[in-house]
Amino acid sequence: MDYRVIKENDLFLLTDPAGNINENHQYGLGLYMKDTRFLSKFRLKINDADPVLLSSSAEENLLATILLTNPHMEKEGELVLWRESIEIERKRFIYGGVFYEKIKLKSYFPKKIAFTLSIQADVDFNDMFIVRGFQTGNVGKRTGEIKGESSLTYTYKGADDIKRATRILWDKEASYVDEQGEVTFSFELNHQEEEEITLMVQPQMGEDINENILSADEALSLLTQSYKKWEKSSTKVTTDHPTMQRLITRGLNDLRVLLTDVGFGAFPVAGLPWFGVPFGRDSLIAALQMLAFNPEVAKGTLRTMAAYQGTANDPWRDEQPGKIMHEIRYGELANTNQIPFTPYYGTVDATPLFLILLTEYVKWTGDLEFVQEMHMTIDRALTWINDYGDRDGDLFLEYHQESSKGIANQGWKDSGDSVVHRTGEYAKTPIALVEVQGYVYQAKMGIASLYDQLNKTDEANNLRKEARQLRKKFNEAFWMDDVSFYAIALDEHKSQVGTITSNPGHALLAEIMDEEKLHKVSERLISDSMFSGYGIRTMAEGEAGYNPMSYHDGSIWPHDNSLIVLGLSKANKQTEANKVIKGLVDAAEHFEYDRLPELFCGYSSKLDKPVKYPVACSPQAWAAGTPLAFVQAMLRLFPDSTAGTIQINPVLIDDMNELSVENLVIGSGKLSLTVKKEESETIIYVKENTTKYELLSQCKVRNYVG
Repeated sequence: MDYRVIKENDLFLLTDPAGNINENHQYGLGLYMKDTRFLSKFRLKINDADPVLLSSSAEENLLATILLTNPHMEKEGELVLWRESIEIERKRFIYGGVFYEKIKLKSYFPKKIAFTLSIQADVDFNDMFIVRGFQTGNVGKRTGEIKGESSLTYTYKGADDIKRATRILWDKEASYVDEQGEVTFSFELNHQEEEEITLMVQPQMGEDINENILSADEALSLLTQSYKKWEKSSTKVTTDHPTMQRLITRGLNDLRVLLTDVGFGAFPVAGLPWFGVPFGRDSLIAALQMLAFNPEVAKGTLRTMAAYQGTANDPWRDEQPGKIMHEIRYGELANTNQIPFTPYYGTVDATPLFLILLTEYVKWTGDLEFVQEMHMTIDRALTWINDYGDRDGDLFLEYHQESSKGIANQGWKDSGDSVVHRTGEYAKTPIALVEVQGYVYQAKMGIASLYDQLNKTDEANNLRKEARQLRKKFNEAFWMDDVSFYAIALDEHKSQVGTITSNPGHALLAEIMDEEKLHKVSERLISDSMFSGYGIRTMAEGEAGYNPMSYHDGSIWPHDNSLIVLGLSKANKQTEANKVIKGLVDAAEHFEYDRLPELFCGYSSKLDKPVKYPVACSPQAWAAGTPLAFVQAMLRLFPDSTAGTIQINPVLIDDMNELSVENLVIGSGKLSLTVKKEESETIIYVKENTTKYELLSQCKVRNYVG
């Protein structure tokens, strides 16, 4: 990454590698909260010069550390400061709605030396959509600056009548403070003497301002404790495969960074830097990937989505009653209705994905009380699927953009060129996507199983009837005999959009495919045209729309692969699943911080290393969740509270001989076990099973003896 980003709850900081926020930077650097930039400039200077960057690390998710030094300085032939005399360490983190920066200065000059350190700050209070160049509009204006004894505050009155302010504080007496945003501190240090200064930046919105800011040490202690609590509450996985171990650890830590709570429980936002908000599809899929590690996140995600469920027919927001949102924004443009993200509902898949996550959450936890809590939300979602999503009554869920500032393609591949015919022509809406029909089938079958538990027999039977009708018609309408694969979609004329893509792979998990077709789909997904060696491409090589550098037409998305892998595992296609897992694990070794990116280019693994996509989000929720889904897939772990069983039939990837999971939450208890390859067989050693569910496996199961 050629940027650095840290986040806690809904505040995040985006800087260059040196830790600076430079004005008019192509990445829109800044300190952001509620889609508003509360710092548009934040530069550190030593003797009015830019320091020299030595190292910059964002490996620790909760803390960023940057090491700098001074350049050589002379004035009129006289030495001012010898090069590399002063070590400057910047440590920054966010807690309690405050950005903290501790700057430690240490002298290595042989004698006492005097110098100045200054911070140059400014605030434009721009809406994120304006920063990114997506939108212009009517906005408010800066209303002034307030200079205090050890603080500087910038104020703003928005077009939405909300007062915003940025308060900058420091804990050392400043030698000079300019209301335009420059704060200068003077230092005198002996050899190896050091001094520290702490800066605090507090974004403020509305009338209620919290003046009591925690000290940096106390804030960092509480932040560290919260990470330890997260680690303790999550399933622990250990393996003898080093790369996979690093991926799992990184994925869990990244997901902790991306957790946000807007009042309904913690859930993962989509990704940084630009998608740190509730995102229907992304948040739901990431929570689904996390079920084996922290099912409480699913609960927070579901409650958040339920709180924003559609209630009205509003074309401006592509909203209908019962629909689950796509994305919500909180900035000035949204608050004044200049953009439709309040929230915006232009997604065809979030509603069935909501029902799938709910069903899978209950299968893992047995929490039927939560189903009762969600019963109105469930009813409305099912009504939307049948009455609004299926506009023409053909059983297929379709999308069509109505909002003038909405999204044209409303599946997960939402770029304008992602649904393309073999001729190269773009499909026109209404469009029925292949994977979405699988989601609907899986959702209805899943909710039916929950209704059985609640003695809602008629409703359950009706859902199963609808699902079976959809399954039959799906296999007739989407299957392409000439290429033995499913079409990506049906277009406005119900004609097949025949390009070979990864989309049908998502339907494997739904169990909607006819058996013979399932085998052919599995084979095609790992064929040379689809599988690059590093992962399954979004579009097959050789198709009219194929482009390995594209966003959705030939690139590789880890989350896309993870859902396919789970489906392959569920369909007893573990050889194919492990091939895909190994490809992505191999790719991960070439990415910074052992972190799978949002996506990368679809070039063959015959190249020396995977080719990065230029603007991928990092960290990104469903990419971070991908290695967690791999663990479930390798274990072939599918609990079902409705049946009181845990299916587990592990097949570990090559070069992995042992995999342990501890404190896996299933039902009202926990499961801990170790899987080992021993000679020609795989053995499961059970350390703890307080789930009260029956363990079903084709492998040997033994009690663990420590």
